[in-house]
Amino acid sequence: MSAEAVEHPCDGEPESLLATANRLAEQNPGSRVEIIGGVITVAPPPDGPHANALTTIMVPFLTAGLHGEETKVLQGIGLWLPGGPEDYAIPDLALVDADFDEHYIENNCYDPAVFRLVLEVTSSNYNNDLRNKVAAYSEAKIPVYVIVDRKHGRVHVLTEPMGGGYDSHQVYAPGQTAELPDSIGAPVALDVDALVRAGRPRT
Repeated sequence: MSAEAVEHPCDGEPESLLATANRLAEQNPGSRVEIIGGVITVAPPPDGPHANALTTIMVPFLTAGLHGEETKVLQGIGLWLPGGPEDYAIPDLALVDADFDEHYIENNCYDPAVFRLVLEVTSSNYNNDLRNKVAAYSEAKIPVYVIVDRKHGRVHVLTEPMGGGYDSHQVYAPGQTAELPDSIGAPVALDVDALVRAGRPRT
């Protein structure tokens, strides 16, 4: 999901970034508010094709049995980030250990150690997903980061986090199949053409 950076007011006693983010979330129902690298971003509610791509990509995970006793496939679950004292992200989709609820940290966010995979479907500000979140998720040691790049019609699969980036970054075009690592818990293959078509905005 895309996001735009926002500034917080400085009148009187300055409020914490977390308080500002929570206030913005209340004022903008349906938007996604995150703090990445000490910067608050607000992503507008997703459009229909974004939601369609997200549902389409969930199907192979569910078919592989990954929403069960060992792992869960969840939308919009908070991920506490180590990059700053109040940093957190809310990926579009995540594959987490089934006991994730035992690893709650704060502000509806969970320990990055329970995340096996995170996934973003890009919108207007796709650079946030392709740059800022690459650094944030790698620093959090998220093993697999998948990006459905709607603007360029590609699927990115990043593995082997190394702090600031991923050692492996594979890019797949329509007509190709993106094979995800078995380390997520089961074999999953993504049909890039189907995902690109599902997420294509109506012109």
